[in-house]
Parts: sequence; C-alpha cells; structure tokens
Amino acid sequence: EIGQRQTAATTAATTTATTSITPKPPPQKPKMNDDNENEEDGNENSYVKLISAEGDEFYLQRQIAVSGSETMRAMLEGAGRFRESEESLVRFPDITSHILEKVVQYLQYKVMHSNSNSRIPEFVIEPEIALELLG
Repeated sequence: EIGQRQTAATTAATTTATTSITPKPPPQKPKMNDDNENEEDGNENSYVKLISAEGDEFYLQRQIAVSGSETMRAMLEGAGRFRESEESLVRFPDITSHILEKVVQYLQYKVMHSNSNSRIPEFVIEPEIALELLG
C-alpha cells in the first residue's frame, strides 16, 4: 500500500512537472518596423528554443534564459555573435530531455521568486536525478 501511494505521488508530481513545461508553439517571425530594425531583441515575450540530446524541444522566454544562465547569455548575446543568437536556438547535445526540462523549470522558478518578500517554496529535485543535475 505504501508503494502504491509513492507511485501515485510520483506520477502526480511528474504529471505536474510535465504539464508546466508543455512546449509552446514556435514564436512568430519578428516584425520589422519602418526602419527595418528587428523589434524582437527588446521583446520580453520572444522565445528561445532549447534542444536536448534526444532532440526534444523546449521553449523558454529569451529574457529568462539570458538572466538565469551565463552560458546561454554568452551564446545569445555574446559579442562574437554566436549562431545561437541569430537563430534563437541552443542545442545541448550532452543534456538529456528530463534534465533539460528540470533546468527550464528551475530558471522559471528562479525568475518567479527572485523578488519575493514572502517565504519561497522549496524547489523539489527528485533524488534519482540529483547527481545528473550536478554533471
């Protein structure tokens, strides 16, 4: 009976985690203004596509990606004009889908609670993936 409750709780937690990161449809092409300047750069709602080792795609607001990760900031805004910056796409060939999903969840959690004056809820990391997240 205890094993059944744990399985049900794990299934519920997994379902909640999965539904909170359901990939969004690809963002629209950036609109051009009269001066032919790209307006997407200042648009907080623009998205970056993250691709895992298995080829799964996750969409994350560009502002969350660059504020939460120095690596993604360098790739998306670096002086060298990385290809990732031009395409708003970052490939992670060494990161599995379930780990990349957890990273996206954490970046969203971090932004959501960064200016909180109240008690911040615990960010839950399942013990079975804790070591993978460190790698």
